[in-house]
Amino acid sequence: MADGTFAALMFGLGLLDMSLNYCGDAGGCLARSESRPMLAVSAGEIVRRRAMPAGEVYVRYEFGRRFGPFGNLAGVSLGERGELWVGFGQSYDIDLGGGPFFVRLHAMPGLYFPNGGFDLGGLVEFRSGVEVGYESAAGWRFGFGYDHRSNAGLFASNPGVETVHLRVSFPLE
Repeated sequence: MADGTFAALMFGLGLLDMSLNYCGDAGGCLARSESRPMLAVSAGEIVRRRAMPAGEVYVRYEFGRRFGPFGNLAGVSLGERGELWVGFGQSYDIDLGGGPFFVRLHAMPGLYFPNGGFDLGGLVEFRSGVEVGYESAAGWRFGFGYDHRSNAGLFASNPGVETVHLRVSFPLE
């Protein structure tokens, strides 16, 4: 799953969930609802493709709103060789029956600046991935994630990279 599979899975499952559970509401399929804003910090390593293994720190803000089943995110990551990615996108949580465990898919278009580090082929790079984890009673989330970044063939060169990371998210309320 080292391409746009996570993004396609997120949108497919999200649209199915939306049609089954959100479209009957008075506000429509993409009605706005409030959620808890969160700040997430993760550390991980680029693990595949032509890139050399390298560390990465990633900070993500989860806005306190949803549109239908989709949440809004903004993120920035910094690689150990100076690579910088900044993006905005959506998340979708897979319901596991209301217990403390969660699965979250995300897809985020963004801008990528290699800054002398690994060149992903162009300025526009998409980040999609999955996170599996545990949410405490206080709302803190601890997860393990796998992300893919590439330019989806927008540019002649599209090497892409995968990152595995550990993430801690905490509520901002």
